[in-house]
Amino acid sequence: MTTLSPENSLSARRSASFILEKRKPPIDKTEWDSFFDENGHLAKSRDFICINILERGLHPYVRTEAWKFLTGYYSWQSSQDERLIVDSKRRKNYEGLCHMYKKIQPLLENMHRNFTETRNNIAYDIQKLYDKDPMGNVVINKKKLEKILLLSYVCNTQAEYQHGFHEMVLLFQLMVEHDHEIFWLFQFFLQKTEHSCVINIGVSKNLDMLNRLISFLDPLFAEHLKGKGAGTVQSLFPWFCFYFQSAFKSFEDVWRLWEVLLTGKPCRNFQVLVAYSLLQMVRQQALLESMSGDAILLACNRLIDLDADQLISDACVVYAELFQKEVPQALKDFFL
Repeated sequence: MTTLSPENSLSARRSASFILEKRKPPIDKTEWDSFFDENGHLAKSRDFICINILERGLHPYVRTEAWKFLTGYYSWQSSQDERLIVDSKRRKNYEGLCHMYKKIQPLLENMHRNFTETRNNIAYDIQKLYDKDPMGNVVINKKKLEKILLLSYVCNTQAEYQHGFHEMVLLFQLMVEHDHEIFWLFQFFLQKTEHSCVINIGVSKNLDMLNRLISFLDPLFAEHLKGKGAGTVQSLFPWFCFYFQSAFKSFEDVWRLWEVLLTGKPCRNFQVLVAYSLLQMVRQQALLESMSGDAILLACNRLIDLDADQLISDACVVYAELFQKEVPQALKDFFL
């Protein structure tokens, strides 16, 4: 067992306080530009910027550029001229991948049954998406979305394609303009978040650590969950696969949480602390009513229209609680 640094506990509680009680406006374009010198090099530390994003968030006009730094599309050490070169290379690399895909597509169709099945799954998922806003204006290019998801499937041997990626890539399509930006931001997002939303890579690890966290911080609730069916927590996998999209009332809230995950603040794998905070919302009812595992899952699925700032703040408080105890090494390694 290891006791964690009290400085990190203080930082986490400070962030929780700033998010809800003393929150300044989100970082706007003027302030974002002030973080860089005349050549486009950082004039502030990366930590300073990331902590401000955790505590305040980003104005929509800043998000497109800021996410390129947060995902690793751009290096934090780059100049403005270097970023122009990087963007040009990203575009050319994307076009090269598209050309490669076009050449091998007939081979994939004839030789790989999984390709045809996956292409059909992507088309089915995309068709279910609403492509118009309340005024009837088309806001989603479904053909573009399908093309990017297919290319991602062919190129990403680790993540492949899973149900939910169509909604994730949709959020990148709404954020940036060009195809190559959508494609690379999604790839870097998966890498930056350690593929933690991918079923065969990170989701099972998240669920295991969520179980450990509940047992460590809330033994009473852990015992109740075990008694009502050991698979209750395991059945919460959609939270991680969709990165909590269904829990929020707006895309802005989803972006707000995701950009915090990208900062790595206040810790790595913050998504597990978010899931723990969501479970705490149904804890009292579950214990008072001795709810079954299925009833607990139903209550969790009814957690919708949440406020991202509140949830981020709650998760920061949970992180701070860890520092009041001697933390098992497995949890320490996972979050630090």
